[in-house]
Amino acid sequence: MRKLVLFVVLLVAGFMANAKVQNPVKWAYKLKKVNATTYEVHITATIDKGWHIYSQTTPDGGPVPTAINFTKNPLITLVGKAKEVGKLEQRHEELFGVDVKQFSNTVNFVQTIKVKAAVKTAVSGTVEFMVCNDTQCLPPTSNKFSLAIQ
Repeated sequence: MRKLVLFVVLLVAGFMANAKVQNPVKWAYKLKKVNATTYEVHITATIDKGWHIYSQTTPDGGPVPTAINFTKNPLITLVGKAKEVGKLEQRHEELFGVDVKQFSNTVNFVQTIKVKAAVKTAVSGTVEFMVCNDTQCLPPTSNKFSLAIQ
């Protein structure tokens, strides 16, 4: 009996080791100093071939748009909204019945921030996004980030 249980456990473990967790988007976070009190937060998505993520301005009724949510920090002020730097593709998506705005390969979201004084703090938050290819969409995902301001 023990041998049978051990065999089943090893068999299941083998299948689980071979199961591929899909993660077609890699995120990189960087802080660029513009001047003494102004910084740019660069949030870059590198997207596997055949996959795409959606613009922040994708209309309601369609796929989940990318959303960047910054944690409130009394020492930091957001300047405007995050800009999207990349090749924006727009097409009608029959599945959703709307015109979608999407990015393939790479996109860089750039948010300008101002700090109230020359202090040590951090800018942090989450990026929520949905990724699809021509045959499937993965559930919306959330990634946390934190960048130290020195």
